[in-house]
Amino acid sequence: MITTILLALLTVLSSSLLTFTSGYLITRASERPETILLLYIPIVAVRTFGLSRAVTRYIERLVGHHAVLKILGDMRVQLYKMIEPQALFIRSRFQTGDLLGTLADDIEHLQDVYIRTIFPTVSAIFLFAFSIVSLSLFDWKFAFIMAILLSIVLIVYPLCSLFILKKKQVSLKKSRQQTYQSITDAFFGMHDWMISGRKNAFITGFLKKTGQGNKIEKSIVYWQQARTFQLQCFTGIILLLVGIWAGIAAGNGQIAPTYIAAFTLVVFPIMEGLIPVSEAVENIPTYRESLQRIEDVHQFSQEKAEGNSLEFADQAPEILLQNVDFRYPNEESDAVKNINLSIQYGQKIAILGKSGAGKSTLSQLLLGVVTPQTGKIEVGGHSPEKYGDEIYQGIGYLNQKPYLFATTVANNIRLGNYDVTQEELEAVIQQVKLDEYIHSLPKGLDTQMEETGQRFSGGERQRIALARILLKKTPIVILDEPTIGLDPLTEKALLNTMFETLKDKTMIMITHHLTGLEKMDQIIFLDDGKITMHGTHTQLMKQNERYRQLYAMDQGIQKD
Repeated sequence: MITTILLALLTVLSSSLLTFTSGYLITRASERPETILLLYIPIVAVRTFGLSRAVTRYIERLVGHHAVLKILGDMRVQLYKMIEPQALFIRSRFQTGDLLGTLADDIEHLQDVYIRTIFPTVSAIFLFAFSIVSLSLFDWKFAFIMAILLSIVLIVYPLCSLFILKKKQVSLKKSRQQTYQSITDAFFGMHDWMISGRKNAFITGFLKKTGQGNKIEKSIVYWQQARTFQLQCFTGIILLLVGIWAGIAAGNGQIAPTYIAAFTLVVFPIMEGLIPVSEAVENIPTYRESLQRIEDVHQFSQEKAEGNSLEFADQAPEILLQNVDFRYPNEESDAVKNINLSIQYGQKIAILGKSGAGKSTLSQLLLGVVTPQTGKIEVGGHSPEKYGDEIYQGIGYLNQKPYLFATTVANNIRLGNYDVTQEELEAVIQQVKLDEYIHSLPKGLDTQMEETGQRFSGGERQRIALARILLKKTPIVILDEPTIGLDPLTEKALLNTMFETLKDKTMIMITHHLTGLEKMDQIIFLDDGKITMHGTHTQLMKQNERYRQLYAMDQGIQKD
């Protein structure tokens, strides 16, 4: 960074001396000297400064951009390392559009701090000081006048730009952030927009939001153009004053007549170095906004990391929920209400209910992703959020569509534990009943899964994801709709495999199917966030007519 600033100073100095020397050379040549040798030194100086300006400018850009891009790259890596361990916690606080804006727009925008603000401002301050000091060697009174005039360009106009554009820059930043949120929401809900027939409504609303941002941007551009015109006119005034002073100074013998053009023309590179400061300073509010948003994510994840220092050491943890209530922000009703539940180690629990009943919310509470407003949750004697990322050393989580990467089967399974041996890999694929199929493939465990694991069927993908969970050796496993989208035969086979492989662990299965509930120690029905049915399969079949009806429907049994 220091090298970049020094190169920037050499660039503006070379530019100024090039113009100054060129003005002197033109005037001196017009006097028709007796020999060309009298012009040799200024000719060499013009060539030297011309080449040095181009060379230093190129090296400055090369070194500066390399440094800035390295800084941004390091920032992205640090931000990812900061976000990744607390990913689910951060998702509960920030929308996807917020994180996308932080990763893409905010960090990218900070490159302008260096390229468009720090470098030009430092160069301009040096150029201002160098110009005034150099001029004072000839006429300190006129140097004082020029210091006042150039201060208008260096200080007054930038401050005016900062004041005028501050609110507009912040508003534009917020407008762009809202656009990120709208884009991500639309992307994730594209199918629903289409089938609901509200595609045109979304497009209209999106165009309205972007139109508001465009209006703000146009007003900013209008001020920038007006400011540029004013500064160009002001440059003409300064040029005229310097020309008049140079003529008077030459008449008084203060400078040689050959320097009149040199002093006059050098105004152009000086003003070119000072004018960009206004644009550099006007972006400070947006930099602050970006830094604040990055700091918000950083502070949130730090609080989570610092507050969550427990290690999951309990090998036979019990789960306890007492009078638990939870409500999502900006919602009018609780997602779960007065939940009381005790799960002994090794029990098999089924949580059922229609969409929106609170099943997934309950799993997030157990993982510590969200915290209840009232009540108490304990996993192994501590509240889940106290474990932080360590909660996943005690609770394995298998969702509806586990992501499988475009790498080998072995590498996908090793995500559960990078340190496993080949023997342990072989053992775990045998546990999930995939050993015969995988070894029938030409490359076995080294078979490429392709993107999202599309080379394999849905049941096979779930078995591979289950193998990951088994390698983690967590005492508790949460299965969130693990059989959704599978045909009945595949579903039954996969459930049998899960019961067999997880027989010594606590298993909590969130489902809307009643298949396999005969093997459960507890069955819980959630409706509108409340437990409406609770018991074993046998108890509910004897005591609850609604359960008998649901079970008969799920099994395809027709009642007379």
